Order: sequence, then structure tokens, then C-alpha cells
Amino acid sequence: MSGYELIETGDAVIKAWTKGVPVEEGAKQQLRNIAGLPFIFRHVAAMPDVHFGRGATVGSVIATRGAIIPAAVGVDIGCGMMAVRTSLTANRLPDNLAPVRDAIERAVPHGGIGLKGGWKDGVPNRVGNRFHQSGLAEGLKEIEDKHPKIRGANSVVHLGTLGGGNHFIEICLDEENRVWVMLHSGSRGVGNRIGTYFIEEARKHLEKQVLGHALPDRDLAYFTEGDSLFEDYMAAVLWAQEFAAVNREVMMERTLDALRKHFRRFKTEKVAVNCHHNYVAREQHFGEQVWVTRKGAVRADEGELGIIPGSMGAKSFIVKGKGAEQSFRSCSHGAGRVMSRGEAKRTFTLKDHRAATAGVECRKDQGVIDETPGAYKNIDAVMAAQADLIDVVHTLKQVVCVKG
Repeated sequence: MSGYELIETGDAVIKAWTKGVPVEEGAKQQLRNIAGLPFIFRHVAAMPDVHFGRGATVGSVIATRGAIIPAAVGVDIGCGMMAVRTSLTANRLPDNLAPVRDAIERAVPHGGIGLKGGWKDGVPNRVGNRFHQSGLAEGLKEIEDKHPKIRGANSVVHLGTLGGGNHFIEICLDEENRVWVMLHSGSRGVGNRIGTYFIEEARKHLEKQVLGHALPDRDLAYFTEGDSLFEDYMAAVLWAQEFAAVNREVMMERTLDALRKHFRRFKTEKVAVNCHHNYVAREQHFGEQVWVTRKGAVRADEGELGIIPGSMGAKSFIVKGKGAEQSFRSCSHGAGRVMSRGEAKRTFTLKDHRAATAGVECRKDQGVIDETPGAYKNIDAVMAAQADLIDVVHTLKQVVCVKG
């Protein structure tokens, strides 16, 4: 028996791994809008964390022939996860973890996508060198020379910085009380600038075409393969994905350096994964080469490791993909929101948040109410709904959580 259910939608096909988890009608309609586009390959796959998103549905996997929708990739291009297992064990952690959280917060700037959360007193040499030696500086210049409106995102200022919202750095314990470091972030301000620019360019481009007037949502404007804007967008999005991966590597290095000031003589034993969950890639599925856009979804090829985080007070999982072709070899990227940020702020109190994050050294103030565990779907239900997509390798529980 298949693990997915079909969402009703005319002639198009949506396969949703959502048994036992709620999906709001707005998200279903977004999926219908996408599935009905003429260049969709076979079907749209919805993961169990699926929810309404800006432009396209979060938790969706969209395979296309000859076209890409910039808004389906989004503006947090290359957002993803990284996890490292250390040789530390729980018995080496102090009862009071506040100094550990403080050390991480001082080592890794965090906050919004602008200069807030960047390197305010000068980019550290090691970070600046990485930006240039990795080829990121040269690659960005090529993109900006062709599209000057992208300039001014202060990309080097944001390399090695966390951002805000649902981005985090966590210290976790696995089922054997081993200590892991896990973090979640993307391409920061420069990715936002690239995504926003090309989404608008796609809208303007489609307005000149006959089909532009037939789209069910102007956010579904797309570039067609062979057009110069398609090539430029792909160059920019691949650059942003590389920036995001390096950003996570730099943050991980600085977090581990901060921990070494508290815990001497520990090693990193295993890098689980450094993967995107907002991105586009050229892949082969059902015997054909297609473009695959994962917006809030992780590639889960057979044997491939991934990370599915819960909320601030819930479990997270290191998983291994089963290579399920019907999901385009994908799984969820997290628990998924069950309510908007505004609704969460109206629904939950600080008392609720403190109770939900008991035992976790984290922010307990009004500024993170929209990230409180109750704003997200039940992670156990999400995992059960995709049992045919992944196997759980490790179950993690956070003891420290840093948020912007």
C-alpha cells in the first residue's frame, strides 16, 4: 500500500504524504495551481510538513520540463541543515548551559537579513578569506555585472551568520547521550536579494507573454529553458546554494570553536549532512532528466543521509533515504507550521512557551513566540506519514537552542 494520498484536482496529479497530519485548504489550492501548469513532469509531491507559503507551497517537490519557477525556490535560496556528532557525552555537560548558549551567540552573529546579525566590527580574516578563496567573491561579481540591481547585499558581512526566524543552532543529545551540533540557515541577505530580483523579473517577463495572463497566481511566473534569463537565474541560484553551504560550514566551525573553550579535548566524529531544502537541481527521475525544485523538502536518495528537525522543544531526526521514486526521492524538511506567525503570537503566551521549552536552554521571551513548539505540526505524526520515504538513524533532543 502506498504511503501517499491523492489531493483532488481535475486532470493534474498531487501525491501527498499527509496521512494523519493537517493540511490547510490554502496549501491544497497552491498545490493545485502548481500541478496544473503545462510543464509539470508527472505529478507534484507534497511532504507531510506541507503548508501555505509565499509564492509556492512549503513542503513541495516540483519536477518540471524546460521551465523553472523562481518563487517555488523562494528567497531563502539554499536554506538547509548541517549536523556534526562530537565525542562529547551528556555527562560532560554542566547543569547550567546558559554560558554555553552565550558563547555560541557571541561566536555566530544572529538576527535579521540586513546588517543586523552581520559582522558589525569587521569580518574576521578567516571568514573573509573563505569568501574570496572559495570563488564566491568572483562568482558574485559576474552575476552582479549582468544584473546590477543585485548589488549591495553585503554578502561577505553575512557569511558565517545565522539570520532570524526559524533558523537556529542547537546542541543536541542522541539516543546514546552523545552530543551533536546541528544548525539551520541559508544564503542570508544576498540570497534574498537574488531571489526577490529574479521573482520580479519572471513576473515582468511573463506579462509580455500570452500565457502570462493565464497563470492562476502571478507568483508562478517562470523562466523557460533556453532564455537568457533562465541561464542567468540558474547561475545565480547555484551560486546562492554554494554560499549557503559554505555559510553553514563557517558557522559550524565557529560554534565548535566556542564549545572548545568550555570542553577541552573533544573531536568531531561524524558529519551527518550539509544539505539544502530550498533549491533546484537537475536530476533523473522515471528515466528522464528534469529540473527538481524542493521548497521545504530534502533529497532522500537510497542511503542518503538527511536531517528532519522538530521545533524548539521537540525531537529531531537524522534519517537515511529509501530512494522512493514517487516522491522524487524526497522527504520533509521539518515538522512544518500548523499556524502562521501572527496566529501563534495571538494564541500562545510566554507561560505556554516556557512550559513547551522546559529543559532547553533557549530564549524564553516574546520575540520567539512565533517559533514556539505549538506553532508546528506534531513531529511524530510527520515522521509516521513518511515512513516509506526514510529510515530513522538517530533521534536527537536539543538541550541548547540559539535563535536570532
